[in-house]
Amino acid sequence: MNRQIITVVGGTGAQGGGVADALLASGQYAVRVVSRNPASESAERLKKRGVQVVKGDLLEPSSLRAAFEGAHGAFLVTNFWDPTQMQKETQIGNAAVKEAWAAGVQHFIWSTLPDSEKLSGGRLKVPHFTGKARVDAAVEAAGFPRHTFVQAPFYFQNFLGMLAPQPLPNGARGWAVPMDPAAQVIHAGDVNDVGRAVAAAFAAGDKLRNGSYLAVCGGVYSWNDFVSTLNAQGHDVQVQRAPADVYDTWFPGAPEVRETFEYFEQCFYFGPERESRIAAAKALCPDGFIGFSDWAKLNLAPTNETVD
Repeated sequence: MNRQIITVVGGTGAQGGGVADALLASGQYAVRVVSRNPASESAERLKKRGVQVVKGDLLEPSSLRAAFEGAHGAFLVTNFWDPTQMQKETQIGNAAVKEAWAAGVQHFIWSTLPDSEKLSGGRLKVPHFTGKARVDAAVEAAGFPRHTFVQAPFYFQNFLGMLAPQPLPNGARGWAVPMDPAAQVIHAGDVNDVGRAVAAAFAAGDKLRNGSYLAVCGGVYSWNDFVSTLNAQGHDVQVQRAPADVYDTWFPGAPEVRETFEYFEQCFYFGPERESRIAAAKALCPDGFIGFSDWAKLNLAPTNETVD
């Protein structure tokens, strides 16, 4: 049986990899992943699972045309934190949209986030949100027969990497954050649930309203919620509030991280249209999305904590 091809741009990364996994698990599609290095270890692992890996680079939009040719659907995510893409997400995204449309893609799914600058009246820039949001208009205007927007949450997986517990000034371990630890404003979830929502959107076809926004969310949390959940599971962590001017001096890029947290506190992670967009994603995935407590039990055993 000839299965429809879905092209995944970013399929060797966390979010795109989850999309590729979900599409493969569905058994409905032939999956094609775009990679700058089709010979990389991650690309080779995908090939062993039956994925077609083709060479393409978001920085060279014309290289994407062949990857989109013959594909029924395409999923696109950009990576702000890649130094080659930083500050270029809108430009890169717009160019990739044009290539997908020119290649005849029928259903285009773009991974976006709210426009933090617009929502905060220009006070908070948060480029890794706003840069994606400004591609939305190009997706809408391109003329795809179908297009969908997916919004990824604050990843639970952050607690395994860049937001793992750190030593605090009082000798404890945990987090110092530039926001009210009690503010329940962080829409968080498992990155792999984004893949489930994307696969469900492709499968839904015209049963899903064209132009829908799907906000993937395992729950809305405060930092106090994260701490209390972990401590109930045998961890020993704390959270403290850090003054903005102090936080900004702690590491390269700290001011942007601080503005990100301030955006959460002022506008919520998913912004003012959060309820309808979360509901739309849940309607597509009636089994729901994993919450932090269940995720932490599976992925954050207390013995995994390191002691300096």
